[in-house]
Amino acid sequence: MVYMKLLSRRKRPTEDLLIKEINKTKLALEAAYSQFEYVVDPDLIDSCIYELNAIQKRYKYLLKQAKASDISFIETKS
Repeated sequence: MVYMKLLSRRKRPTEDLLIKEINKTKLALEAAYSQFEYVVDPDLIDSCIYELNAIQKRYKYLLKQAKASDISFIETKS
């Protein structure tokens, strides 16, 4: 049997941290969407909208940072 070692560059700690933050923010976004589906009070609806917007902006910022750093990762469904 012939074994081949795949060559890949080692991730820097900042890359790992950024990927973890992206995944954490993605989960927070999914939770916020889920919460939004169940609220009925107008004040809570407003609150959910603000929260969704904030999380979306954070997610967009993190993805932009990853792109600028040339970081790639595979998104997996949980």
